[in-house]
Order: sequence, then C-alpha cells, then structure tokens
Amino acid sequence: MKGLDKEIEKYDTNHAIEIAPRVWWVGHVQDDDPFQCHVYLIEQGDESVLIDPGSKLTFANTLRKINEVIPFTSIKYFICQHQDPDITGAIPLIEQLLCRKDAVIVTHWRTKMLLKHYGFDIPFWLIEEHDWQLPLADRTLNFCFTPYAHFPGAFTTFDPLSGVMFSSDLFGGLTDEFALFAEDESYLEAMKPFHQHYIPSNDILQYVLSEIEQYPMQMIAPQHGSIIRKPLIPYMIDGLKSLDCGLYLLLRGTTDFTKLAKFNETLKNITKTMTIYRDFREIASALFKLIRDEIAVSDLDFYVQDNDGEMLYFSEKNHYRGNIITELPETVSKAFQSCPVEENDHHRGSYELKRETIDGALFESLLIPLLLPDKGTAQAVIMLKLENINSDREKIERVVEQMYLPLQISIEREMIYREMEKEREKIYQRSVRDPLTNLYTRIYMKDVVQKLLDQQDRDNVSDTVAIMIDVDYFKSINDTYGHNQGDIVLQTIAASLQEHCSSTDIPIRLGGEEFVIFSRNNSDNAWHVAEKIRSHIESLQWTGVLAASSVTASFGIAYRQHGEPLDAFISRADEALYRAKRQGRNQICIYL
Repeated sequence: MKGLDKEIEKYDTNHAIEIAPRVWWVGHVQDDDPFQCHVYLIEQGDESVLIDPGSKLTFANTLRKINEVIPFTSIKYFICQHQDPDITGAIPLIEQLLCRKDAVIVTHWRTKMLLKHYGFDIPFWLIEEHDWQLPLADRTLNFCFTPYAHFPGAFTTFDPLSGVMFSSDLFGGLTDEFALFAEDESYLEAMKPFHQHYIPSNDILQYVLSEIEQYPMQMIAPQHGSIIRKPLIPYMIDGLKSLDCGLYLLLRGTTDFTKLAKFNETLKNITKTMTIYRDFREIASALFKLIRDEIAVSDLDFYVQDNDGEMLYFSEKNHYRGNIITELPETVSKAFQSCPVEENDHHRGSYELKRETIDGALFESLLIPLLLPDKGTAQAVIMLKLENINSDREKIERVVEQMYLPLQISIEREMIYREMEKEREKIYQRSVRDPLTNLYTRIYMKDVVQKLLDQQDRDNVSDTVAIMIDVDYFKSINDTYGHNQGDIVLQTIAASLQEHCSSTDIPIRLGGEEFVIFSRNNSDNAWHVAEKIRSHIESLQWTGVLAASSVTASFGIAYRQHGEPLDAFISRADEALYRAKRQGRNQICIYL
C-alpha cells in the first residue's frame, strides 16, 4: 500500500487512479462544479464491478478510464446505491454498450421501483434477496443498509479485502476546489452543509454512522467530495454525529442551505447562551448579538414586573441591570394587558408586530409577552425594535420559538435572585437597624464605622467627627408619662437626627436615650450641625399628654485623632457630652 500511496500522491484525474489494490477511481472532474460525482471500479476479471456508474454528462470520460484498466465488457455488476440521475443517468448509455446477458443492476428494491421507469432491459439483482452480500472471485462485498440517508432504500458497499467503504452520499462534501483525497480535518467543514440539508434528521445520521462504524474501514470513498483515508476516519465520524440535520425544516422559504446552516448555528447558540450563563446581563447581551446577526434589530429591551408591582426595565442602555421605571411605552403597556395565549401554547412563543411613525420614519417593533409560571397575565414583555419593516417573518418566528421558553426561565430565575436579594437586604437591615428609631445599631457601628476609620488611617486622613447626643431628663419622661410616650420622644428625636444628617453621615442609636452621629466634617461644621439639631429638638411642639412638656438634649463633639481606636474616640465625645450635662444640659461641648 505504501508504494500505492506514493503513486496516488501524483494522481492525474485525466486517467484512472488506483486508490487501493485493484480498486480504481474512474470518475470525471467537471469544471466549476462543487458537486463532483465519483465512480469506482473493482477489478475482478469478467466479473468486475462498477459502483455508481454516473450521469450522461460524465460517462464518456468514465468509459475511457474504465477501458484503461479493463475492457468495458468485463463489467458484470453495476451497483446503484440510490436512484438519483447523477449515478443512474448513464444506465441507458450502458445498455447500448452491453453485449452480455448476465450483466445486472445491483440495488435495493426501493431503488428498483424508480429505476424501472428508465425503461431499460438490464435485469435487477436485489441485495436484500441475496443476504446483503455479493460474492466475487477473490472477495465478497457486504452491503450496509442506511435507510433515509438520503433515500429510504439507500445503502453503502464495503470491500473487506481492501477495507474500502463506498459510502454513497454519506461523507460527501461540497468543495470549492476539487480534491480527490481529504487533506486534513478541514474537510469536515465541506461535509457539514451537505449533510445538514440532505439527511432528514440527526437520529437517522446517528443510526447509519453506528452501522458503518462496525466495519474495519481503511478508506471511505464517497460519491461526492473527497476520499477519506484511515487516520481521518474517526474524526470525520465524530464530527458528523454532532450535526443538526433536516435544515430545510427551519425556513421553508429558503433554499440556500449555507444560509440555513448558519441560521441553525444561531438557533443552537441561542439555547446554549441560555444554559451556560447564569447572569441575566450576560444572557441578554449575548442574545442581542446573536439575534442581530440574523435579523436587523436596533434594540432588545425587557420589561418585567416584580412581586411588589414595580416595573423593571432591562436594556443595552443600562447594561441590562434592570432599572425601576414608572411609565411604560403605550405599546408595551397594551402587551401587558393583552389576553394570554392558551396554556398549552406557551412553549410556542406568541408575538405581535407594532408599527409607529417617529419623526416621519416608519418603525416596527416585535412584542413578545411572557407568562411566568403561576401568573394569569403577562409578567414580562420583550421588545425587539426592527430596523427593517420587511424582515423575514418566518425567520422571526423561529427565533422567537427558539428563545421563548429558555428566556422565560432566565427571566424567572433573575426575578427569583432579585427577590432573594431583597430578602437578604431586609434581614440585614433588621440586624443593623434599631427597630424603634430605624437608626443604625451598635453592631453596625463596630463593623462599618471601624472599616471607615481603618481606611482613613491607610489613606493618612483623619477627618471624622463624633457627635454624641443624650436626651435630657429622659428617665423622668418614662416615669411620668410611661414608656410608650418615652418611645415617641426617641422616635421623634431620631427623625430629627435623620433630617439634619447628610447622606454620608452615619446616625446610630447606642442604646436607651443615647445617640451618636459620625460625620466627615471639621469640628466647626460639626458644631453647626449639632446646634441645628439641638435647636430643632428644643422647639418641638408635643401633643397629647406631652403637650405641656419641653424636651431638650445635650451634645458632645470629638474630632478623631489619626490611628485612634473607635472606643477611645467615642469615649472622648462622651466625656464632652457629660461636661455639657454638668454645665446645665441643652448645650454643646467640644472635647479639646
């Protein structure tokens, strides 16, 4: 075989080429034809075999090459692995040349049912009636039934002596330039479009490949494309197993199977995107790019209503983070109010097209309402803004159908995550907020304020002020009016603190009637804030049993020193506070 391989490397397609011992390629290369058809000859003396004889267009050259090896009259068996004219069109010409009565057409009964309409007199030799074998002088050919690949009666032919599998349409490819032998793994790309549109389904392809794998193949000789040698065979089989077939089912109005293959890849990637990404932002961004590759769209937006009734808007403009909005576009609002599709139709994905004129230009939007589980009305609406009002409707339907259920699950998952985050935030707030005053607690102070001070020390900045507050004579309020009235006083003073604090200040209830505000101010500004709060508390008008009461508070201010511990910092502010109390209360003292 090594010597034969070297001869093959120098092959000349104008002549017969021996691809294996006594196995010949006798086809013809047609100019500018990506769909080259191969004819093979098994040399067996007066019982020679011609596999897939060819068409009227190529037979003259095939006949010349046969006669280079053996006289044409030595051929007894003409194997037709299916009935298409590219392999059977030459049969009427063959009949004119035959001068032997024992010549036969070797085929399956389903193929015979069609070939008989050529009207020739050559008898048929049916493989299923001969135990799927053809005995020859030095070998017995085995026939492998490969139904629906591409024809109900399709089969392949295996020569056990040479190890050549004559695979008919299987392993065929469409090539820009003729290559009798596949050079490397890249030939798989030539096979993909041929099989994706030619074989009805992946189930069929999986079945026939598993049948063919059982044979000890040294070479695969397809009717189209390139011959595959042994080292590449496992790679090509594995590559074909993963293909989606029957692409003409995708878009019935499209016959360009290259475009169909690309569209099929897009549909697969849509589903893949939904499964490999968890984060909705990643899903939406990847989905937008995939859809834009197939349909001219300018925007992909999502409107989702959460369990609290808030409307969230996800858009490329906000990086699909989901912003709360209060107003909906009219078309989206109507989509939310529209009647849902029937329950058993949810998986199909319903949509409606809306046209509107903006600044004299006509725009079209695709609205897809989503019914999340256990909801009677639409809980989400997807809006695709189309750039072309004449977009391919069938392609749109397939895209919507493909992404509907996975996207429904993705949005539901995103809303579950958001609800969980809300609950976590509520739990956290309950742990760090005083339930009576809604101010932060001592726990929060020890965690967050300490981190703030540590950061300031690292940045070599010390500009934090502590303002301590204590309600004057609070025990007498509780003793005189009761604890309920005392709680009202604490709530009112806490509200005053929050009213006069900036967004960066941290107001904390230390316990009882004691409060502290941590602020990034100098001592002068801190005194000004404290004075505003003190004055406001003093001027409060109380109602009910407290109507005749006057409530005041005392204040102590300390300016933090670089590297000072939190406890020492608070102690100095506390010391200033008690100085204010000793000096008569309802006043402010600064620790000096």
